[in-house]
Amino acid sequence: MRTRNKDRVIKEICKEVLREATPSKQEKEKVLHFSGGLAKKLTEELQRSGIEAEAQVQGSIAKDTWLAGEKDVDMFILLPKTYTREIFPKVLDVVKALVGEKWMEAYAEHPYIEAKVEGYKIDFVPCFKIERAEEAISSVDRTPLHTSYVKRNLDQGTKNEVRLLKQFMRGIDVYGAEIRVGGFSGYLCELLTLHYRSFYETLRSIADWRGRRIIDHKGYYKGRESEVKKIFEEMLVVVDPVDKGRNVAAAVRKERLDELIVAAREFLKSPHLRFFYPEEVEVFDAERLVQAITTRGSTIVFVKFGRVKAVPDILWGQLYKSQRSLRKMLQQHDFNILRDCAWSDEEDLNVLLFEVERRLLPPIKKHLGPPIEKRVECERFLRKHLKAAHTISGPRVEEGRWVVEIQRKYRDIVDLLSVKLKDGGRRIGVADLISQAITNTLEILVNDKVLGLYSASPEFAKFLTEYLEGKPRWLR
Repeated sequence: MRTRNKDRVIKEICKEVLREATPSKQEKEKVLHFSGGLAKKLTEELQRSGIEAEAQVQGSIAKDTWLAGEKDVDMFILLPKTYTREIFPKVLDVVKALVGEKWMEAYAEHPYIEAKVEGYKIDFVPCFKIERAEEAISSVDRTPLHTSYVKRNLDQGTKNEVRLLKQFMRGIDVYGAEIRVGGFSGYLCELLTLHYRSFYETLRSIADWRGRRIIDHKGYYKGRESEVKKIFEEMLVVVDPVDKGRNVAAAVRKERLDELIVAAREFLKSPHLRFFYPEEVEVFDAERLVQAITTRGSTIVFVKFGRVKAVPDILWGQLYKSQRSLRKMLQQHDFNILRDCAWSDEEDLNVLLFEVERRLLPPIKKHLGPPIEKRVECERFLRKHLKAAHTISGPRVEEGRWVVEIQRKYRDIVDLLSVKLKDGGRRIGVADLISQAITNTLEILVNDKVLGLYSASPEFAKFLTEYLEGKPRWLR
């Protein structure tokens, strides 16, 4: 596609995206009326309870950068610094009384409430009112400063550019700083757009990123760039304009950063609406699912368990920790892992998936001992293996070191997982909440034995279809 034609296509695509992604006048009025009214009512309830505080809407709604159809509201409860954190439970008690039954208490640096009210998902977050980032007692105290900074610097045109970038990132599945995604927050999208001035220039710059990238929009470290590399260790560093000691991109996993870079390149080369609005996954029917699994010739193991009582960020943190622990354990027992991942409906169903080259390993394995130069270690090795029941052959010397062939304790990956997870996996590093759920509801499925679960859960079916296809939806 020639450059002039490509530019025209990109402009047309952006126009169409903005028509879809920009909230209508009616939606804006409804969202602002609801959130503003809730903030006012909560402030009044807090004051009635003898708490000096002000509830304020923060985040994308306050900055007018939210995408059409979004139902997330960030409600911050600003408290004077004359209080201590001991006031937070009392503040949250007022919130609970206001919202009724559909709430869950969560904990980051301190407790907050996640609730459903009139179809909106609302995070009620207590924080201390500060004038400068240096005064922050916890990280959430900076959020009102972020909101003020963006509102001062974004005009209406730039807000539209932000929406384009957010929708692009959502379309390629890298949008969101929550642990499940490990991607780009709304605030980070706003800062990138402010820095590069437009959606197009942001993508063009991202497509050229190589190695570590440092963006210091306010120029805090101008002439002292080497300091940034010592302060921050991440591959992408975006210095917070309101706090030079904070990297706004700290939550971005390298995988998500890489996905954004290659998607930006592909879009600029072959612009298409699917980068913003990918086609729905066409879920495999049962026959095609079995065929897709069988054709691989590998073994896919599904560690399935039930409800974990935790808000999504806690849940996903524990899922990923457990996934890493099980991966390490399987590798230590010589199973060659091709891919592994975690999935959850965040309600009643969780799955850790491990794809290995084969389910069964040979009955024996070669075990290398120490080099013969190490006399003490050699003596210890011989004492352990010379007359041991598990020794099939050896010990003998090969290429300057002792060697034995020993009998494997676990040949079958299912047997191994069953034994190691019998107590919930606590001894191998499975996270506490996951361990509790596994203890009561563990089921291990292999290959096409997952068909029952696949048929029962449309969301899991969508996930597994995408896994088996193994490529992003925007790649054609």
